[in-house]
Amino acid sequence: MKGLIALVGRPNVGKSTLFNRIVGRRLAVVSDVAGTTRDRLYASSEWNGVAFDLVDTGGIELIEGWHTEPLSEDSERFLPMIRQQAAIAIQEAEAIVFVVDGQTGVTAADSEVAEILRQTNKPIFIAANKLESTKERDNAFDFYEFGVGEVFAISAQHSVGVADLLDQLIEVLPAAEIEEEDDSVKIALLGRPNVGKSTLLNRLIGEDRAIVSPIAGTTRDAFDTKFEWNDQEITLIDTAGIRRRGRIDQGIEKYSVLRSMKALQRADVALLLIDAVEGITAQDQHIAGMIQEASCGVCVLINKWDAIAKDSHTIYEYEDHIRSELNFMPYVPFLFISAQEGQRTHKVLELAHQVNESRYHRIGTGALNRILRDALLKHAPPGQMSRLRFYYVTQVSVAPPVFIFFVNRPQIVHFTYRRYLENRIREEHPFPGTPIRLVFRARDEGE
Repeated sequence: MKGLIALVGRPNVGKSTLFNRIVGRRLAVVSDVAGTTRDRLYASSEWNGVAFDLVDTGGIELIEGWHTEPLSEDSERFLPMIRQQAAIAIQEAEAIVFVVDGQTGVTAADSEVAEILRQTNKPIFIAANKLESTKERDNAFDFYEFGVGEVFAISAQHSVGVADLLDQLIEVLPAAEIEEEDDSVKIALLGRPNVGKSTLLNRLIGEDRAIVSPIAGTTRDAFDTKFEWNDQEITLIDTAGIRRRGRIDQGIEKYSVLRSMKALQRADVALLLIDAVEGITAQDQHIAGMIQEASCGVCVLINKWDAIAKDSHTIYEYEDHIRSELNFMPYVPFLFISAQEGQRTHKVLELAHQVNESRYHRIGTGALNRILRDALLKHAPPGQMSRLRFYYVTQVSVAPPVFIFFVNRPQIVHFTYRRYLENRIREEHPFPGTPIRLVFRARDEGE
């Protein structure tokens, strides 16, 4: 598993700018991916051959309107939120980058974050940002008073000092672990806080193994529960951990992505729980996007369905709405359940098993090329793609299924035609709950 680095600090110190600089592209604000626009708080990156995951803990609206009217440094109203942000990042990450504003200097809010960081034994690096000029770089020494780690004078905007910071960061990341062979089907329970993940886990294993509570103040790492189901060993990965009474704060809600990231690195199938009462939210879309990018199987479970007033049309209308919000993964199967009451929970593992089986489904080369020929006859490449010539297609791997199309000019394949070809494959081989990858590779005329 890759190491996780968290960027921590008060608002407006340049965390997102540093995030974008490290990952090499603009992801921290908005990203257009597969038909959905969603905020990005995480990304994978690499430096000097060392791969790692990076999490941006910025972009949280601590007080309504803070982004238009700067907050006072000593505002007691937003310090508790910063404290919660930093605590969660500390727990999940292998290394912490504490980002401060080098031009502003030491502030009360910075001191609050430093106080939390001082209580951990995680490697901590202070990035004194916005120090473009040589004259300003001496300002960085002021931050040594925190006593939490080495200070680096940087300018994320101009890429000054960032390389030196990364050189030191990768030195403290743990070496990749050699995992023991495990043939169990690994199923991750994912979703926002309080959607019923632990209640469902207890229902599936038939005992109160996970603590179910709406009380705030506790955080836990994802933990595994192994058991037998229909002669198949199952590993349930529970990512529940942040619970608080009443409404989930916007900032805290977003940090479930940290646990989701780690769980998805090991999962074969993800069970995405959605609260039927609250409906689908931006955070649900965040996690769904992560599942798609991880290329593992997925089932969407609409939990607390017993609490919904319904008639004969409700379930269909509800599913249509959820599918429109998750239109970037139309292949996903749905199941309406009540973990509390046990309604249809007996079908959850059966559905997850079917999805996992589909990840290993293979299509013969002959059958694939027949599908390709029929697709080309029905809808030839349009416009500028008319010069595109397909030679053949073959499936090269499973889990996830990967198909390579050999063509003369792969660079002119439009994403809409890629989607069309995927839909034609799924018409005959649905691959329920399974993302499939289409790769277009050049082949010389003489081959």
